[in-house]
Amino acid sequence: MTLARTRLAALATSILAVFLIVAGQPALATAKEPALPAAFAKAAAAHDVPRDLLVALAYAETHLDGHNGEPSGSNGYGVMHLVSNPTNHSLEKAAELTGLSADQLRTDDAANILGGAAVLRAHADGIGLDETARKDVGRWYEAVAKYGNASSPELARLYADAVYENLGLGVNARGVQVKPQEVTADRGEYAETRDLNSRADAGILSTDYGPAAWVPANSGNYRVSSRETSYNIDRVVIHVAQGSYAGTISWFQNPSANVSSHYVIKSSNGAVTQMVRDKDVAWHAGTYNNRSIGIEHEGFVADASWFTDAMYRSSAALVKHLCDKYGIPKTRTGIVGHSEVPGATHTDPGRNWNWTTFMNYVTGGGTTPPTFTTTVDNATAGQFTASANWGTSTYSTQRIGADYRFADPVASSDPAWYSATIPAAGTYRVEVYHPADPGYSSSAPYIVATSSGNQTVYVDQRSGGGAWRSLGTFALNAGTYNVVGVSRWTSGVGLVIADAVRISR
Repeated sequence: MTLARTRLAALATSILAVFLIVAGQPALATAKEPALPAAFAKAAAAHDVPRDLLVALAYAETHLDGHNGEPSGSNGYGVMHLVSNPTNHSLEKAAELTGLSADQLRTDDAANILGGAAVLRAHADGIGLDETARKDVGRWYEAVAKYGNASSPELARLYADAVYENLGLGVNARGVQVKPQEVTADRGEYAETRDLNSRADAGILSTDYGPAAWVPANSGNYRVSSRETSYNIDRVVIHVAQGSYAGTISWFQNPSANVSSHYVIKSSNGAVTQMVRDKDVAWHAGTYNNRSIGIEHEGFVADASWFTDAMYRSSAALVKHLCDKYGIPKTRTGIVGHSEVPGATHTDPGRNWNWTTFMNYVTGGGTTPPTFTTTVDNATAGQFTASANWGTSTYSTQRIGADYRFADPVASSDPAWYSATIPAAGTYRVEVYHPADPGYSSSAPYIVATSSGNQTVYVDQRSGGGAWRSLGTFALNAGTYNVVGVSRWTSGVGLVIADAVRISR
């Protein structure tokens, strides 16, 4: 082990010397080689980690933003979210493996990415990935799950699935690009772990708010109560987590956190997890704890890219439900930011949180731009076409409508198409709905007919079924045409499923 660590430290130091010149200062990147792309390429090469996987992991953690060395809610640092807290010492591990100081790893993007790659490689070594196995991105799944240091196998799977979803959807942020790609994730020990993204498992659903999953916070991070008998609930407090969705959930399950909120909301698709019952007192807002319900939103205060329309709409639906249930005014008196709580020292949700948009969604009024949404099912008359190679099934109850379609994967073109009438040229959100099953496609290609040509994104249909999953936002032309297709042309394993799509603006 000592020899291995010495080898890694020496290798990392030599690589770092390429772009560190004096006293830990990063070298200036050339116009042809921007800093972050170069840093990911060099770190991946230094530790034999797939470059695209390294980017996908960083994007899931931080959207590739180092936040100027400021810590996350769980005391994680930098682009790779290297953590130093009582239960996670990935920052210290990175320092040990690379020979770099903790201060360099916290504040320098290139050093931080190198440290993250070293830690991920150490997890790969720990599960026995040899040189051949390391070339298969799908074989890194368990190492990715361990990198997240989740508090349970379910959260480890949630974390790793988010990283692999980024590979399928692609990443384009801060000058770094990962093209959508086919990957069959080998979940290994997590293959039979329950899927927190699934809506079919009633055992994980909230009893307070139907759309939410139920993942309880550690009992030492909140107080059992009997609201509204013991206290009246008259406020909703809006927070930004300063961390990822899975990371925030895991932190609230950590006995050393001493904090919690009632709900956590995901950025990409608005998924909701409840962690403290409405009746109990979460520790999130100081003087307002007894009287309020707290909602944490995945992301960082300084980075507006986390605050998606899906997040705003999902959070607003939850807030509307809470206001109706507890008689809370749907105004900025009843709905406040963490920074507005008397005595608060926090700044969230911050200037990037769009209160106007959010409150318009809560109240259903205001002057929001005209919206458009259309849902096309495989049985929608005149709007779904598929060859005779596509069968019809009622096997899964996660479907939309009476049935859904399926086909074997082949290396030829035979897509099922969903047609829609797009009212005006512009940017639209495209979401897909499918049942999930271990026998379904590990990499189903969805084709979106954008104004600049077809774009393909890949979805693992073995998990996340029974819920809308965002493919992203795309520029679409006006008119009636085949907008979204599901292709059979994939090297992924399992049946390709076509159920429903939703297009909205």
